Amino acid sequence: MSYSLDLHDIQGNIVFGYGHFGYPKGRYIFFKFNDDVKSREFVGKLVPLVTTSAPLDKQQKILEKPLVTTNIAFTYAGLRELGTPDASLRTFPEDFRMGMKSRLAILGDNGVSAPEHWDPIWRDNNWDIHMWMSINGNTEANVEIRYQRIIRILDEINGDAEEAGIEVLIGHRGPNGQDNLPYQPVSAVYADVEVDGKTVNVPTSMEHFHYTDGISDPFFKGMSDNPDAAIGAGKPTRGDPTTAEGWQPLEPGEFLLGYRDEMYEYPVAPAPRLLSFNGSFMVYRKLHENVGAFNEYLKDTSKQIPDVDDEHQAFETLAAQFSGRWRNGAPLTTHPTWKDAQEFGKSWTDCTVKLFLNPDSYSEEERKEARVTYEELKKIRVAFKYDDDIEGSKCPMTAHARRVNPRGALEYGEKDAYGTPGALVDRRRFLRRGLPYGESPDRTSNDGDHGIIFMAVNASISRQFEFVQQQWINYGNDFKVSNDKV
Repeated sequence: MSYSLDLHDIQGNIVFGYGHFGYPKGRYIFFKFNDDVKSREFVGKLVPLVTTSAPLDKQQKILEKPLVTTNIAFTYAGLRELGTPDASLRTFPEDFRMGMKSRLAILGDNGVSAPEHWDPIWRDNNWDIHMWMSINGNTEANVEIRYQRIIRILDEINGDAEEAGIEVLIGHRGPNGQDNLPYQPVSAVYADVEVDGKTVNVPTSMEHFHYTDGISDPFFKGMSDNPDAAIGAGKPTRGDPTTAEGWQPLEPGEFLLGYRDEMYEYPVAPAPRLLSFNGSFMVYRKLHENVGAFNEYLKDTSKQIPDVDDEHQAFETLAAQFSGRWRNGAPLTTHPTWKDAQEFGKSWTDCTVKLFLNPDSYSEEERKEARVTYEELKKIRVAFKYDDDIEGSKCPMTAHARRVNPRGALEYGEKDAYGTPGALVDRRRFLRRGLPYGESPDRTSNDGDHGIIFMAVNASISRQFEFVQQQWINYGNDFKVSNDKV
C-alpha cells in the first residue's frame, strides 16, 4: 500500500530534519495561556507562519524553501487551556496526559538528572507550559527577525491588560550562570576547517562530544518515491543491505496519526479525527554533555586496548566503540579499524570541500565526480546490518548506535524465528529532531551550559521513545549486558 502524504498539512519538522536543510540556528520558546480567547487568537495568527513539509520536499519544484521556519506543538495542559472539549481530552493517551515529570521512573530521571536539577522553566512550571515553538533559520539574524515578529503578535493581542493573556515563560539556562532566558538558543557546532590552504569556520553536523550526528533517521512511505532512500533508514529485509532490496519503507503510522502502522492497524489517536490527523507526539529533552569527564575516561581506559600502541588511535578507537561509529560517521561494523575510518574520512572531506565549502575552485566535471562519490559515501554510512557481527566482535553490543537501532540483530542469528528481521525493532523507531546548545571550548571541563536538545517524534510515546529509553538504553537485557547502560 502506497501513500501520497499531504505535505501541506504536515509540519515541516516532522517529515524533514531541519539540520539537513541549511538551518544551523534556532530558538525554542515556551508559552503559558492565561486567557483562552486571546490564546486561540494568538494561535490563529501563528498559523500562516507555520512551516509545512511542502516547501522542503526536494521532489517538487514549486515552493521556495524559506529562510526561516516556525513550528508549534501543544502540551495536554495547553490543549485544555485552549478550550478543547473534555470528550476529546479524555481520548489522549496516558503517557501524553501525564507529562515528562510524572514519567521520571520510566525514563530514569534520578540523581543529577532528577527534576530538581532541571532548568527552572521545567523545575518550577509543572502544568503551566502550554505551547512549544521552534524557530530555525539560515542565520541568527533571520531567526531574530522571526522572533521579534512573534513577540509583536503577542503584544498586540495582550494589549494593555493587567494580566497577559499569553506569556513567554522564562527560565532556560544559558552561559555564565544565566537561568532566566526567555528561550532556549540552539546552534550547530561550528568548527575551523582547512579548505585548500585556508581556514574556514563552518557549521558542522557534530555535537559536543564531536561525533557526527543526524546520520540515519527513519524513512517511511510517502517521504520520497526513490526506493534507495530506504537504504539503512527503512526496515530491514533479508536482502542485500547495500541495495534497496535489503530495506523497505516503514509504515507512516509509526510517526503520523491517522495512517496504518507496522501492525497494519491505526495507532491510538485523539478524537475527533480532524484534531489529530497528520499530527504526531513529540518528546522534548535537554541533555547536558559532560565533555571533560567523557574525554578523561577515554584517555584513561583506552590505555587498556590491546594491540594499539598509538595513544590517539587508541583514544579514537574506544570512542568509536562507545558510539558504534567513528567520529566521522563511518560505521564500525563495516569499518572496524582506524585505517578504514581514516580512508573514509579523507574521501568524505574531499567531496564536501568540492561540493559545499569551496565549489567555485573546481570545474563542473570535478564537482560531478565528487557528487557521485559523495552519494556513495552517504550510502556507506547507513547501508549496513549486523548480520555478520551478531556477537559484537566489530561493533560492541553495548554501542549506542546498535542499542537504539539494532537493525534486525535481535534475532541473534535465528533467521527463521520471525517473519522479518525487524520484527522486534520496527515498532520502536522514532524520528530524531533538535540541535546542540551552548559551547564547549574547554575539552577538559564539564562546566558550562552545553549539550543537545533532543526531540523524538513518534505516534506512541510509550511504545517508541519510552521503550527505547527504558529497555534498550537504561537496561541491557536485550543485548545480554544485564543493567549496563549505554
